[in-house]
Amino acid sequence: MATALKNRAMSDAEWAARQELASCYRVFAMLGWDELIFNHITVKLPGDGGEFLINPYGMHFSEVTATSLVKIDIDGNKLDADNPWHVNRAGFVQHALFHRHLPHAHAIIHTHTTATMAVCALEGGLQPTNFYACNFMGQIGYHDFEGVTVRDEEGVNLMRNLGDKTILMLRNHGPVVMGRTLPEAFLKYWALQRACEIQVATLAMGQPVHVSDAVVAVHQRDLHQTAIPGGTGVAELAAMVRRVDKIDRGWRD
Repeated sequence: MATALKNRAMSDAEWAARQELASCYRVFAMLGWDELIFNHITVKLPGDGGEFLINPYGMHFSEVTATSLVKIDIDGNKLDADNPWHVNRAGFVQHALFHRHLPHAHAIIHTHTTATMAVCALEGGLQPTNFYACNFMGQIGYHDFEGVTVRDEEGVNLMRNLGDKTILMLRNHGPVVMGRTLPEAFLKYWALQRACEIQVATLAMGQPVHVSDAVVAVHQRDLHQTAIPGGTGVAELAAMVRRVDKIDRGWRD
């Protein structure tokens, strides 16, 4: 089936994007960052048409494959005529908005992990109380809950509250994380997840110690010194994919 799909009118770049995105869905499932058949990771395809890939509505993250991913245009029209799966409107509306208006939003992740949702529902949101949280201080937008994200008119508020950030914490809901590449978005989400897990654990024990603004600035200034050559998140995502492959290599099909 994979060969048949690849032999259609499809660029090598699209096939590579399909495989990378499918592998990321499997990584999220392995790490327990899934939510029944809900939530979304999307990747914009090369070109100026605004087309992007999204998960099939009804399929668990652990089932997603390169061929099952649904290709849609920026207006939500399904472009894979032979793909029987549907697209969740709650995923399309929000992701299409950011893919349409933000050139840097090549990859977008939105999931409902317990830790990230808890921090989204906390007064003050993410706080500078641990190493990973310091990565994000001053770099997160917050958006008040308006209900399930199926209404186009909410887009104005979403864009305004995101501003120049690449992470939007949807209050009482969950985070939206964007990246110039899928590995970058993955690594950003991983660090945010760890920051939220540690914050939740710390608050459960008592009063946390807050890192000063001056030290946060030094921390963010020096983070680039820990980067691995090859692109942000590339080595980290690859390491997780190797773990996935020990469980199931079927995502490539």
